[in-house]
Amino acid sequence: MQAFYRGFLEAPLSAKLGLVTITMYLIVAIFAPFIAPYSETEILGGAYELWSERFPLGTDNLGRDMLSRLIFGARNTIGIALAAVVIAFFIGGVTGMLAAILGGWIDTIMSRIVDILMAIPSLVFALLILTILGTSITTLVLVIAVLDSTRVYRITRAASMNVAVMDFVEVAHLRGEGLWWVIRKEILPNIMAPLLAEFGLRFCFVFLFIAALSFLGLGIQPPTADWGSMVRDNATLINYDDVTPLLPAAAIAILTVAVNFVVDWLLHKSSGLRSD
Repeated sequence: MQAFYRGFLEAPLSAKLGLVTITMYLIVAIFAPFIAPYSETEILGGAYELWSERFPLGTDNLGRDMLSRLIFGARNTIGIALAAVVIAFFIGGVTGMLAAILGGWIDTIMSRIVDILMAIPSLVFALLILTILGTSITTLVLVIAVLDSTRVYRITRAASMNVAVMDFVEVAHLRGEGLWWVIRKEILPNIMAPLLAEFGLRFCFVFLFIAALSFLGLGIQPPTADWGSMVRDNATLINYDDVTPLLPAAAIAILTVAVNFVVDWLLHKSSGLRSD
């Protein structure tokens, strides 16, 4: 804990702002049922009611409280994006390290499969699969995880290949250490910095990807609150100079910028460069 606090104090202002913003988003996501004034699905008034004391951000196209749905949207959008990224890193990270260590035909087959998947535009592929299999949350998470695991595989494999040829890895093999021991003790600790930075970038891409799918109607399905679908459902208000539809878009943008601030800091630290 002391190391984290010391690192936070030494971080640049942009990284501090990013960490504070991410923390606030996580608090809202975790405690959404206690913070939101109403349920995310409860119809409380007329459609598109103006901002008032009862509805601080007005109501949506069905008469649900926009503030409550914005708060619950943090839990749903962030939670699903985080789950997808964690699964993607498990799949891509493990296969990437295996390919780098084993090499040969295993590396060739894995890399060619990844090349095929990366050759297909992610959005088109996701739309196709979700249209065929349905748009349940489980399917959404797994489809996005598989698509993003290809990018994680490339990063992990490239970083692991530089470590796999080091002397201490050869010594571990000569000692008779098993494959998983080498991965856990020798490879993974030495590629953790770039992987952490990639995790932040992947989260941003997945977060925006889910919002885009929801905006197109194939992401998180109603009545579950989601920032992407909230923009779509209330877009007509823009014609009347109402900024309400821009609020979930702003929530998406602020979190994306905050995560990028932290990722830039992590990349700078992992590069070994000194700040002036």
